Amino acid sequence: MVRMRINRSATRKRRSHHGLTEPRLSTCKDCGAKYLRHRACLECGKYRGRIVIDVEAKKAKKATKKIAQLEAIHQEKTNELEAKEEDKKSVNNKSKVSSNKIKAEKKTKTTTKKTGKDAKKDK
Repeated sequence: MVRMRINRSATRKRRSHHGLTEPRLSTCKDCGAKYLRHRACLECGKYRGRIVIDVEAKKAKKATKKIAQLEAIHQEKTNELEAKEEDKKSVNNKSKVSSNKIKAEKKTKTTTKKTGKDAKKDK
């Protein structure tokens, strides 16, 4: 049993201040986009009429990074495919070698039949 249980109404009164509020947005005077107050506009990079963020350079950097990630993923997939093909080839070669060994053993067993004195000794 809980020692000091708090009833529902007290819990709900305490939590009444936990509600979410919408962010206070303003419109940019230059581009008309919405932005958070006291922060630079993410569309044009201006704050209070001055350019603070070089948005074009950021976009170019992000695009080059994305291209590099896609190339890395493509390279990784091609390496995996090549490794799988090599594994298949090695498995096929191993199975051919083992089947050749088995065939060779069968040939030696069938060609070395015991005749004459050797056959009488085994009986």
